This record gives sequence, structure tokens and C-alpha cells, in this order.
Amino acid sequence: MNIIANPKSKIESVDFNNLAFGKIFTDHMFSCHYRDGQWRAPEIKAYQPITLDPSASVLHYGQAVFEGMKAFKDEQDQVWLFRPDENFKRINRSARRLQIPEFPESYFLNGLKELLHLDKEWIKPGIGNSLYIRPFVFASQPSVQASAATEYVFMIICAPVSSYYSGGDVNVLIAEEYSRAASGGVGFAKAAGNYAAQFYPTSEALKQGYQQIIWTDANKHEYLEEAGTMNIFFKIGDTLVTSPTNDRILDGITRKSIIALAHHQGLKVEERPIKVSELIAAHENGSLQEVFGSGTAVVVLPIKSFSYQGKRYLMEKTPTVAQKLKESLTSIQYNLAEDQFNWRYPVI
Repeated sequence: MNIIANPKSKIESVDFNNLAFGKIFTDHMFSCHYRDGQWRAPEIKAYQPITLDPSASVLHYGQAVFEGMKAFKDEQDQVWLFRPDENFKRINRSARRLQIPEFPESYFLNGLKELLHLDKEWIKPGIGNSLYIRPFVFASQPSVQASAATEYVFMIICAPVSSYYSGGDVNVLIAEEYSRAASGGVGFAKAAGNYAAQFYPTSEALKQGYQQIIWTDANKHEYLEEAGTMNIFFKIGDTLVTSPTNDRILDGITRKSIIALAHHQGLKVEERPIKVSELIAAHENGSLQEVFGSGTAVVVLPIKSFSYQGKRYLMEKTPTVAQKLKESLTSIQYNLAEDQFNWRYPVI
């Protein structure tokens, strides 16, 4: 691996108390090129613009996938990753679906270690502070032929972050018209186009005062699936319910961690299809206790209200289960508790 350290850090110009999520980036970036049927030697260099041919395949056919992960710093200045093996497996699973060559695991993990070693000072300790890591791969071949490219670039960039939502209630709208994904498609993959397709309906929802949309199935908009940046959980009675993963729903790493923690804490968990009508009935009969989302960016996020067909349903009870699960998860991530699941991965 070729490493060229950036001699001029911009860290002193950054106000870490006022970070907009994903807007400020660290001093270095990782890149690796795929040509002639193989991944070439990776390199780490100063964060900088990249050059693309106007005919680069990704600009025309959207052949691109990405990941989202975080690095955490504990009170002893040790840096940890959280389940990076799962991110590695998922980005290659996404890549396969879009006919992108899989990336070598040693390049991925060693690249992360070296990158985080160089940019360690960008990771601030304390609950809520972390370094958001964005691995991504895209088709770089100059060609407008409608076929899989033969050249790709795999990159990793990093951004210091605090909370995804800075405060206030989170209200969501249950989708009735638009769909995020369909059976047999790419909904399970972290494909760039999956997110672009959400921007318009989400912007319309924002105008109405909602922060996110809970997507429903594409056939009849009858079953609850996931939200734009998170998987969704519902506590109904004494049971935590979440939709099962399938080819329409992202297999969230935070989601599976929350499920494992819930089981460990003695909670009853059901991964099963859940209808919108069941959710509304549970709210009306008082058995719906909590609604919350989970994801790398949001961690665990209680939902204050959801709306459907013009009616708002307010969650009035304190989200105690969500809070307890979040505390358990972050305690592992920040090395404040024993990691019984071996999820922490030491970096520096």
C-alpha cells in the first residue's frame, strides 16, 4: 500500500462543537483501482477532488454501491470499529448485485486501519462523537455502452460527526403512493440509486413537517418495511416487532445488533411482516408502546409520531426500551462495557 501523508492538516479550522453531518472531511482518503481484471495496489493520500471522464459509466448507469460505518474513541484514546466484517460482507453483497467485482478483505481492513491511524485526531471521545466512514465503489470506465463496466474505483473517506438529528421530535409519514423497492430488485443493496429515488418523496414529506418516510411494500402499500436511513422497530405489548429482511429491505448491521441485545436482555423479539392496519390497531387499543429506528447514522432513534391517510398518531409513552437498547449498544461501541458479542474491533 502506498501511503502519502498530508503535510497540511485542516483540523485546526474545524469547529467540532458545530458539525453538520457529513459536510466536513478528514485529511486523507483511500483509493484503489480495478483494471484488466484485478484490483491494483491501494493508496492513501491527501483528501482531494478526483477526476472523471464525462463518459464514466457511473454517471450514466449508476453502477455504484457504498457503506456507512463508524470509528469510536474511548477514554483511554483507543480507537475501535464496530463490526467492520459485516460492512465488508455487505458491500461485496451489494457489489455482486450490481455486477461490480468484489473487493479483497485484506485491502479493506488494512486500508481502514492505516487511514484511521493517519486521521486519529479527527476522532473525538465522548458518547455521540464518532468518525463516520464512507467506503464506496463506482464504475469509472469511460463508456456509454449500457453494460457492466470493466474499470472501477474503490474509495474510503471519513467525516467527524456528532448526532444525526440535533434535537427535537422525529415525526414520520407512512408511504401510500411511492415505493422504495420492489421484489427481485436491489432494495437489499446499498446502491446509490436506491437513495436518490427517495429524495423527491422525502422532500415532499419534509414540507409537511415529517423527518422521514416509513416505506411500505410496492404491491399494495400494506406492509411496513423500513425508513429512509434506518430499519424500524415496534414494541407491541411485551414484544419487539420488526420486518424480516428480504430482497427489498436492507440487512442493517445496527438492526441485527439491536435484535441480539434485545434477546440478551430477555425481550421477546419477532421478525415478521407487520401491516399498517396492525400498527394503527395497536395504537388505538393501547398496546403500541414504542416506535423507533436503528441505523449507523441515527444509532437508535425514538419516533414521536407517525401519520397515515391524513391522521397523526402520537406516541405519548416514554421510549424506555429504545433508550435502554441504545445505552447498551453505545456502551459497547465506546468500550464502556464488556463486549460479550465480540463486536468491537481494535484499530489503534
